[in-house]
Amino acid sequence: MYRLDLRGVKEKELYSLGDRFSGTAPDGLEIGFTNYYMTVDGKPFFGISGEMHFSRVSPDQWEDAVVKMKCGGINILSSYVFWNVHEEEEGVFRFDGCRNLRGFLEVCEKHGMWVIMRLGPFAHGEMRNGGLPDWLYGKPFDVREDNPGFMEAARRLFRALHGQMDGHYFSQGGCIVGTQIENEYQHSCAPWELTAGVSDEWLTSGHSGLGYMLKLKQIMREEGIVTPFYTATAWGGAVTPAEEALPLWGGYSYQPWLFYRKQGVHPATPEYIYRDNHNSAVTREYNFEPAYDPESRPYACCEMMGGMMCSYKYRFRLDMRAVDALANTKLGSGCNLLGYYMYKGGTNPTGLCTPYLNEGQIPKRSYDYQAAIGEFGQIRESFGRLRAIHMFCQMFSGFFEQTKAVLPAHLKGLQPDDTSPLRFSVRVKGSSGFLFVNNFQDHAQMKDRRGDEVSLALPEGDVTFRFDIAAGENAILPFGIRLGDVKLNWAAAQPLAHVGHTWFFMAPDGMRPVYCIDGEEIKATAGKAFAVKDQTIMTLSRGDAQCFWVYNGTAYLCDRPLLWDGEQLKVEMEDGGAALRAWSEKQRDFVLVKRIMHSFGPVPLSWKTVGTGRYTVAVPQEALTGHKQALLRVRYHGDVGHAFAGGKLISDNFCNGDSWDIRLDCHAETLEQAPLVIYLTPVRKNVAVDVSAMAGLQEKADKEAAELLSAELVIIDDYPIRAQGNKPRRVTPNAYRIRGEELQ
Repeated sequence: MYRLDLRGVKEKELYSLGDRFSGTAPDGLEIGFTNYYMTVDGKPFFGISGEMHFSRVSPDQWEDAVVKMKCGGINILSSYVFWNVHEEEEGVFRFDGCRNLRGFLEVCEKHGMWVIMRLGPFAHGEMRNGGLPDWLYGKPFDVREDNPGFMEAARRLFRALHGQMDGHYFSQGGCIVGTQIENEYQHSCAPWELTAGVSDEWLTSGHSGLGYMLKLKQIMREEGIVTPFYTATAWGGAVTPAEEALPLWGGYSYQPWLFYRKQGVHPATPEYIYRDNHNSAVTREYNFEPAYDPESRPYACCEMMGGMMCSYKYRFRLDMRAVDALANTKLGSGCNLLGYYMYKGGTNPTGLCTPYLNEGQIPKRSYDYQAAIGEFGQIRESFGRLRAIHMFCQMFSGFFEQTKAVLPAHLKGLQPDDTSPLRFSVRVKGSSGFLFVNNFQDHAQMKDRRGDEVSLALPEGDVTFRFDIAAGENAILPFGIRLGDVKLNWAAAQPLAHVGHTWFFMAPDGMRPVYCIDGEEIKATAGKAFAVKDQTIMTLSRGDAQCFWVYNGTAYLCDRPLLWDGEQLKVEMEDGGAALRAWSEKQRDFVLVKRIMHSFGPVPLSWKTVGTGRYTVAVPQEALTGHKQALLRVRYHGDVGHAFAGGKLISDNFCNGDSWDIRLDCHAETLEQAPLVIYLTPVRKNVAVDVSAMAGLQEKADKEAAELLSAELVIIDDYPIRAQGNKPRRVTPNAYRIRGEELQ
């Protein structure tokens, strides 16, 4: 049994961060920050940011991506602007195709999505030279330093970007609410790709200190880039002008960069242990060493692991539970603004001078990142798991932001491979709040927990949770919350949404749902509702919560992506069928609305061997048009997979045992004239290199293996359910909101 005394917890001293962290739209809508949370019109607002790089997504998929992000609970989209993508040749700026920044912003505004622009000049993001153009290296000045030459080049970049963003700033009624100043300054850098990596040469991480960051902000504003707030990445000792920019944090538990120079076993990381990250008395924690008073700024994130790319020397299949477990841990550590990198994967653009603009450690084209929304819009398990957390955050926004994180003493000094103690924290205000539990650890095996008890001493009396939880799971459990006219003392179930008189909860895997209401314990069953007074409580299993959606005051269950674009409700399908069920308060159950059958199943394709590890795949042309999307899904054994259409590399993949998706519909015209070619470089056993004065280096191996195992065409379509005209009238995120005064 664990006990935590919360009777002496003092509420945070809150104050506005002032004009440098606020802005007003033409219709009077105001964005601001206190030292603890973001505000909209002076009220607490829970921001949920997801990273998507517009230049890594085909323009015909921008709208689908933004809609899916919004349906997943994202209300702020963040995007890098890579300098080398837009000014590959000095003085020649490109804003065509996937580089069309203005066009992308118009899509965001159409769907009421706020945007934070991460302008650089240095970005990293696994882009070539961290996003700096090659031509900068031929200049008589150092990059990323406060010198006239570099600053003038940066000014020219900002001037060109302002030309695209002008009219879309929040103060103009647009979607751009924030701007990042540089990235990880004096903390990280990137390989100088001109040297092919063999010289192990890296560009500078900078030496000019705070003056460099402040000068960049000054230039941005002089060139017209004026937003309610500015941000700066703060981890790793990065220079952070906290008086001028919001410090943002993050964390990754899969770290390919560990293997750029060495081999070995990936260690378990401390990312899944709760920390006290908004406490003036605690100024040094793992991956959190702020150069400012922690309570003087919100604990906010921009780069929590939303997925991770494979690098050449580190191949893995991401455990999707790692993503929402990290979000849970950040929330339980005091975070009041979540931010994921990446939330939506993409494809690296190609250049005119340099064909491939990515960093050499990763695939040339694919930047799928195993993200919640994949390279071509694939919905992953982490999408639904994160959505459950986002619905919780939105449901209690107004109250949750004001709660204070309190941690048990046994977490201090806990090592990540110590899986015995229960990992938990509490967010509390008065006698109300939430118990956070995490039973996931990367690169280590947790155990199923049985019969854990956590007793909380509160001003209005003790509350004791009793619960089980499966290995790899996490949970957010409420206490002291009102459900209408019902007092929920505590629950072994996680809140999801409130629709009408029904309160939806989720039972995480391994947890038997129990509700203590007005002092009486009620054992519930997942999938069955029960009534208390005039309120209904419905508990979903983790599996059903993955299929749970709420739009326009109606709750649905659908095991395929159910998407609301502001006008239509659509089901996205790639095979089989789907059943759409809507919640009926009268029947206290989900009632079948419609069954949908997809007209197309995966089509097995044939191929020919045309060389060593080289194949041509026969693609039926009639299947590449008239659909939302057509993907080639490949399974293979080998080292690296390459797909060519008309001799052009359209996709590549570092083999990690998972399937490899390749979008084909956008290459339909090319494939009418030329075959699709798959080339697999082999995995080599016992590789040795012979050195000869005549022949140079010659690689020899005992055995080579590369084989195409399967190829099938997957047809994806949307099926409209009904049409409604309900577009947002102004650029402001829609969210499920319950005011704090209704909860206590």
